[in-house]
Amino acid sequence: MKKPLWFLSLTLLFVYSAGGLVFAQQPAPATAADKGVYQYGKAAYDGIGKTYLGREISQVMGHLGAAWLDRPEREQEERTDLLLEALNLKPTDVIADVGAGTGYFTFLMAPKVPQGKILAIDIENEMITDLNKTKNRSKITNVVPVLGTITDPKLAANSIDMALMIDAYHEFSHPREMMTNIVRALKTGGRVVLVEYRAEDPNVPIKPHHKMSIAQAKKEMKAVGLQLKSVYDKLPQQHVMIFQK
Repeated sequence: MKKPLWFLSLTLLFVYSAGGLVFAQQPAPATAADKGVYQYGKAAYDGIGKTYLGREISQVMGHLGAAWLDRPEREQEERTDLLLEALNLKPTDVIADVGAGTGYFTFLMAPKVPQGKILAIDIENEMITDLNKTKNRSKITNVVPVLGTITDPKLAANSIDMALMIDAYHEFSHPREMMTNIVRALKTGGRVVLVEYRAEDPNVPIKPHHKMSIAQAKKEMKAVGLQLKSVYDKLPQQHVMIFQK
């Protein structure tokens, strides 16, 4: 099958999988704060050698792979229309799209929350620039790009109705710290929604460390005080896992 031009050029810089374009990455050295939370070892071909609750953290996709996020076939491959319905958004919701990237899903959600807002969070300045360009071009006023860090999404306490992570959580280099801050930001009754490729299904053509099982997600969310409330499994290849305090 003929590959698009952006794909051919990016293969010089990235390793491609059906789950995305990933940087080759080395594990960060352990710190005193990591003791007892993370373990370090030899990295798998799609991991970083840093393990959290039995799961090796995956390599990450960077801004140079942004074209893959906005590919025309994404809606049909991932059925983003069904995901949008599954979220049951309210007009006044304040949503943190953590790992928003270029804002593909951010700008799909924005019209659904006309009296609310979307906090589009990413850790790369290049992604924030893309988000602002799209916001200005589309004249959508209820999207607020936020530059976070690898440990902190920069959310105020008790400020959000939902934190959404679409194929992003498995790449967090500091999942305990990030989730602790996200949970702190939830309003009473707020939700955390993880959208992850199904690790239980060997037919999902995604690299192993870019998938997550329900059991693993439950274990990691329990560590920060969250319980699984429901799973929506009508997407072709992904779980939609909804957690609450």
